[in-house]
Amino acid sequence: MYNQGHPAEVRLLTRRFGLADSRSLNTYLAQEGYQGLQKALQLTPEQIIEEVKASGLRGRGGAGFPAGLKWSFVPRSSPKPKYIVVNADESEPGTCKDRVLIENDPHQLIEGAMIAARAVEAHTGYIYVRGEYRYLIEILDRAIAEAYAGGYLGESVMGTGFRFDLYTHTGAGAYECGEESALLESLEGKRGIPRIRPPFPAVVGAFQCPTVLNNVETFCAVPSILLKGAEHFASLGTRKNGGTRLFCLSGHLNRPGVYELPMGFNLRRMIEEVGGGIPGGRKLKAVIPGGSSCPVLKAEETDLPMDFDSLQAAGSMLGSGGVVVMDETTCMVRMALRIMRFYAHESCGWCIPCREGTLWLRNLLDRFHAGEGAARDIPLISELAQNMLGKTFCPLGDAAALPTISIVKKFREEFEAHLAGRGCPYGGG
Repeated sequence: MYNQGHPAEVRLLTRRFGLADSRSLNTYLAQEGYQGLQKALQLTPEQIIEEVKASGLRGRGGAGFPAGLKWSFVPRSSPKPKYIVVNADESEPGTCKDRVLIENDPHQLIEGAMIAARAVEAHTGYIYVRGEYRYLIEILDRAIAEAYAGGYLGESVMGTGFRFDLYTHTGAGAYECGEESALLESLEGKRGIPRIRPPFPAVVGAFQCPTVLNNVETFCAVPSILLKGAEHFASLGTRKNGGTRLFCLSGHLNRPGVYELPMGFNLRRMIEEVGGGIPGGRKLKAVIPGGSSCPVLKAEETDLPMDFDSLQAAGSMLGSGGVVVMDETTCMVRMALRIMRFYAHESCGWCIPCREGTLWLRNLLDRFHAGEGAARDIPLISELAQNMLGKTFCPLGDAAALPTISIVKKFREEFEAHLAGRGCPYGGG
């Protein structure tokens, strides 16, 4: 759920949440809706891209690549049609912020996609929605129909002669399709497996044509950048990390939920103040800072800003903003097992290191958690994970390996405590 009203929040993307009928076009128009698009239609494509670059907006899907720079890679001189693709395949465990954006303010997403279309001179766009989010398609389709009826989509957007058509498309529930090239394969009606890159989607994307592909939250930030200016957006965050971010706080917290906070907000404050601290007065043990694919942080490592560069310097990643908090009762061996069960299940099977590596790691961790592991298995777990890094077509192999490596490295004593047939000392099943 989205939690409103915490004093630390800076409500930019969520400022219309909670309004009566917040999904409707009338409500959106009454609250600065489509004014960013109106401004964009008066600018050149180059000016729009430069504004997005200057804002410091980085992709909110996980990689954190500068959005404006990504858009600039699209060859507008290409004779091929250009496409806009919205990645709404939010499947990373611990992450649920794109859902609340679509549920509460779908027109903001539509406007952001249209501004991107104007920037690269695209005339067709698709919103790719994960299979489990199919109920969101009804919300999106209703908003798209309103936008067409109001003249904000179609043959002549706002009477300017600029044409843009937008469609929804559902996936079938595969985590792999959150990876941009696998998403494009699925969008084209094929099996959702990753492509070999280069070429990258900006040059050869949807239907082998130049494509801008960004996450829902990334597109939702664009209307505010155009409306309020790049400088305002950049000032909300830290250097090279402009704006706000929707953080999904879950786990052992008194106030879990989705909160919009400035980029660079301190992680320890996020846990103690925004999330209300840990129930029962228990101690913090570990945090996954950006979704299950990110290396874990120990309690003593949490006094740091939550932006892409600071997390990278700390040996982890900001990822998709899914902050999972674990208290002192958590068995980290079991946590590693739960993560690996997910990745073994979701591997598309295209790459041998991922297909076989996740299966072997799941079996090893399963045996270990049951108290049937041996001392030699501890370095073997790390070795197997290391052999997956950088050896797959897409980042799923790395996503499975990185948290496993960090858990073994930082909580080795817990693996040792599971030896000699003792089973889990935390009593986990």
